[in-house]
Amino acid sequence: MNSVQETSKQIFQAANSAVKSEKNSIENPQDRFLKLLVTQMQNQDPLNPLDNAEVTSQLAQISTVTGIDKLNDTLQLLLSGIEDSRTMEAANLIGHKALVPGSALSLEENAAVGGFELPQSVDKLSITILDSAGIAVRTLDLGSQTSGVNTFVWDGVTDSGSLAANGNYSFTINAKQGDGEIAASALSLGQVNSVSPGEHDAVLDMGNLGLVGMADIKQIF
Repeated sequence: MNSVQETSKQIFQAANSAVKSEKNSIENPQDRFLKLLVTQMQNQDPLNPLDNAEVTSQLAQISTVTGIDKLNDTLQLLLSGIEDSRTMEAANLIGHKALVPGSALSLEENAAVGGFELPQSVDKLSITILDSAGIAVRTLDLGSQTSGVNTFVWDGVTDSGSLAANGNYSFTINAKQGDGEIAASALSLGQVNSVSPGEHDAVLDMGNLGLVGMADIKQIF
């Protein structure tokens, strides 16, 4: 009996032993791989048997499969830990106000706070506030603004000088640098009411602003 046949016999015995000891559990990937290799060796062509190099190569794959499984387990534990950490971090935001993408503006007690994000500094920026019917009620000229996240406050006074009713409004942004228009992102201010774990990130309930992801928060107050 040559070395390949001896190796096949030893592997077959080891596989049978593993199957018997684990007969009440789900067969793991290593056992399946080993069984396939043994079956291949049992059904090999006697006139053209597997050589030692090929057997060694396939046996080495068992270690590779084991290593990959262990790596996957470790990664799953790591990702789970990161998600738990993010959820705990997000829970600390409950009761705080935050700026998130959106153009909603809430006027309460003659004060409304909104925000915007600029990719670069601009020398002219104006905010147009609209009522629930989409009619412009006030234009705020804010002049030059720096890049990044900025905020603005509306005192509830309309362009006609009257006091607007408390409630829900929206706004648009017009930003310019020289003669060129600069795209600005509108940001709404809301309060974090609760936090729940999401598929990839913590999900924050921000009342009228809806559900937002932790990554969507631009600024916290």
